Amino acid sequence: MALSEQHWIRVVELQAGVKDNHEAQVQFALERGVPAVIGVLGTIRLPYPSNAFDMAQCSRCLIPWTSNEGMYLMEVDRVLRPGGYWILSGPPINWKTYYKTWKRSKEDVKAEQSKIEELAELLCWEKKYEKGDIAIWRKKVNAKSCQSQSANICKSKDADDVWNKQMEACITPFPEVTSANEVAGGELKKFPARLFAVPPRIAKGSVPGVTVETYDEDNKNWKKHVNAYKRINSLIGTTRYRNIMDMNAGLGGFAAALESPKSWVMNVVPTIAQNTLGVIYERGLIGIYHDWCEGFSTYPRSYDLIHANGVFSLYENKCKLEDVLLEMDRILRPEGAVIFRDKVDVLNKVKKIVGGMRWEAKMMDHEDGPLVPEKILVAVKQYWVGSAGNSTSNDQ
Repeated sequence: MALSEQHWIRVVELQAGVKDNHEAQVQFALERGVPAVIGVLGTIRLPYPSNAFDMAQCSRCLIPWTSNEGMYLMEVDRVLRPGGYWILSGPPINWKTYYKTWKRSKEDVKAEQSKIEELAELLCWEKKYEKGDIAIWRKKVNAKSCQSQSANICKSKDADDVWNKQMEACITPFPEVTSANEVAGGELKKFPARLFAVPPRIAKGSVPGVTVETYDEDNKNWKKHVNAYKRINSLIGTTRYRNIMDMNAGLGGFAAALESPKSWVMNVVPTIAQNTLGVIYERGLIGIYHDWCEGFSTYPRSYDLIHANGVFSLYENKCKLEDVLLEMDRILRPEGAVIFRDKVDVLNKVKKIVGGMRWEAKMMDHEDGPLVPEKILVAVKQYWVGSAGNSTSNDQ
C-alpha cells in the first residue's frame, strides 16, 4: 500500500446508472494505477461499510439527488465519515450561468438546488464553499450540534450489512458520543501512522473475536508472510505490480505489510467471511464487499498481482473452484502473478486446474517449514501462443 497522503484520503466518485460518453473511465483509472470499480448508484446499497470515506465527489454525474425522498444522498451520508466532505460539481450548481445550456427553466434548477440544500441540512452537513461550478459540504463530526431530525432514521442495527440490500430513504444515525467535541466512531490518526494504529472499531471491541492483541499479532504475521513473498518474487513492491488485489483481506494485514509507494491493494472482504471492512477503511486502506461465486465488478486484465489467502477453503461446497479461478484469470493481466495460501489438499486441486488454464505454477512450503500443513502456491498467467504458423494471441 502506498504510503503517501493521497491514500489516506479515501474518495468515492459517483456516477449515474446511465450510458456515458466516457464509459471506459474505470478502465482508464486502473491502467493509471488508480483504485476503481464499476458501479451504479441505483436501488442496491453501495458495497462499502458505513463511515468509510473521507470524501465523496460527484462531477457531472447526472444522479437525481432530490428523487426518492433524497435516498441517494442518504446513501452517500451512510458511507461518509463524520467530518468527511461531499463535493458536487455540475448541475444544478451554478444554474444561473448554465440553465439555458442545460435546456431547463430557472425555476426547475433553482428548486433542485434548494432541495439539495434542505436535504444536506437534514443530514447534518454544513455548507463550506460554493464558487463557480463547485459546492462543498462537510458532515458534522457528531450529532450533538445537529438540529432535531424529522426524517426516518434507519431501523437496521447494522449499517454495514449492505450486500444485495435495498437502498432506503432513511438516515444512518451517528455513532454515539459522550461530548460535543468527540468524533463519532472515533478519531483517526493521519496517514501513515493510522496504517498500524489500533482502529477504533477494534479498540471499542466492535469486531467479535478481535482484540488489540490479536490485531498486533495479525500485523506481525503478515509482515513475516510478505517478506517471504518478496523472497519468492522480487517484483513485489516494484512498479511491475501496481494494481494488487487481496481476495480475502481479513484485517488488511497483507496490504499494510507491503508498504510500497508504487502499488495499491483492493482489499476484498468476502460476504461469507467475518465483516472486517470497516477496520480496513479505518486503517486508511481501500476495500469492497464481494461474493466470489459471482463475477467481480471490473474490466478484464485489470490487476497485476492477486493474493488468495484461504479463499478456496472458504468457498468449498459454495461454488466450483474452476469458476472462481476463471474469474481470477479474467481480471489478471498476462504475466500477472497469483499467490495462493491455503491447505495443501486444496492447493493440489487448484494446481491441477490452473495447469489446464496454462498458468505456470509451483508449490512451496510454508515459511515456517515443511511440517506446517498450510502451503504456498505461486502461479503466473502466460500469454497464449498458438502452434507454428499461427498468430500469437494476447489472451483477448
